[in-house]
Formats: sequence, C-alpha cells, structure tokens
Amino acid sequence: MLKTITIIGSGNVATHLGKALLKKGFSINQVFSQNKDNSFELASALNAMPCDDPKFITDESDLYIICIKDDFIAEIAQQLVFKKKIVVHTSGSVSMDVLVHFDNYGIFYPLQTFSKKTEVTISEVPFCIEANNTDAQNQLLALAKVLSNNVYEINSEQRKKIHLAAVFACNFSNYLYSISEDILNENNMDFDILKPLILETAKKIQHNSPKDVQTGPAKRNDQEVIKNHINLLANAKDYQDIYSLITDNIIKNNNGKL
Repeated sequence: MLKTITIIGSGNVATHLGKALLKKGFSINQVFSQNKDNSFELASALNAMPCDDPKFITDESDLYIICIKDDFIAEIAQQLVFKKKIVVHTSGSVSMDVLVHFDNYGIFYPLQTFSKKTEVTISEVPFCIEANNTDAQNQLLALAKVLSNNVYEINSEQRKKIHLAAVFACNFSNYLYSISEDILNENNMDFDILKPLILETAKKIQHNSPKDVQTGPAKRNDQEVIKNHINLLANAKDYQDIYSLITDNIIKNNNGKL
C-alpha cells in the first residue's frame, strides 16, 4: 500500500488532492512548486517539506503525483532522477508516455473542476486510473478507492475523449454562464435570478439524457424569438456568433421539427 507521497504542484488539483490524502492518513513528504511562496503555503497546510527546485525532490516517497499545467508535465518529469518509484500525473489530456522513462508510471486523473477556495466532496469525484504495469495499476486503484467511491480503469484514448467531453460539459457551459451574467449586469440585473434555472437544468440530467430534456426557442425552432435574440446581441458580435452557432446546431439535431 502506498503510504508516503510527494505532491509536485501547488495549484487547485494539488491543493484538493493533497488535503484529501492527508485527511485519509497518508503522509505528504514534500510539496514542490517553482513559486516559493506557493510551495511553502501548501506544504504548511499538508505538514510537508516545501521545495522550489526540482533537484531537491527526494526519492523518499512511495508515490509522486505531478499536478501542474499540461505544457510542463514532460519537462518536470525529465528532471526526476529516480526510477523505481511510482510516478503519475493528473492530466486529462496528456499522454502517459511522457513518464515512460520511469519503471512504474501512470495516470491519477480526478474528473472534477477544482478551485482552491471551493470545497469538493472528494468521495464523489470520479478517478480515472491507468498504469504501465499490473502492480502499479493495482496500487493506484487501491489508493483511489480510499479517496472516492467512483474509480474507473480508463485507457489513454478513453481519457482523452472524457476530457474533451468534460470541456464541453464544464468549461464551455461555465463560459456561457459568464455571458448570461454579462447580459444581466449590463441591464442592471443580478445573475442570482438564473441560479434556480441552472440548478433545475443540472437536476434533470441526473436521470435523463440531455437530449431528452432540451428546451428553448431553438428546440421549438421558434424563428421569431431567435431573430429577436440575435437583434438584442447586435452590440456583442462574439456573443451573437455563439448564439447563432449553438442555435443552428440544436435545430439541426432536432431536424427542425416543432
């Protein structure tokens, strides 16, 4: 069983994962971040040693979890000199092959949106696990199951498609919320008025396919309402383009039927 862990990173995922592991009784040996203040802050919260230079990352942990921006995973992995330990990253889109120079490596991908100041129920977070050998896979699965009730063995191609789907479901939908907020703010109205609608929409898909609960003017192919909406966005060309693109796709998928 993996007992001692080094967290490489100090951002949203590193913070939530580190705190969850500590709460479950795991020992966090080190926290690495090139930002010295960030490494000290998270290390203090995790009762760990801070580190801001990769050459001082020790080989004393059982597991090394790389939780940094995707573009830098390969670069930091190359600076880890030990071979026998298990090394994983938490990215949804980066190949497992960036860790191929280690003897034991894999993926420990928590499928959730994380913000440092927003609490997350880690037991509900899906974890996608993959490793280069059976022993590492079993150890990572066991660790994930300590944290969460939703653990999946997912290969690299599946993970990339999951990440793509997650961008649509989370990142894009959140951006659409921000557009809604802009429209309301510009007209002296509060975004809070939409929150019951947003929550009800999310509630519906708990037990239904999103396609089955689609509503709105595009679903009805209500061209008069659609034209009025587009006219209301005349001073916001980007938002107008987004509205038209999504509306056209909904109509197309609904075959234009009323």
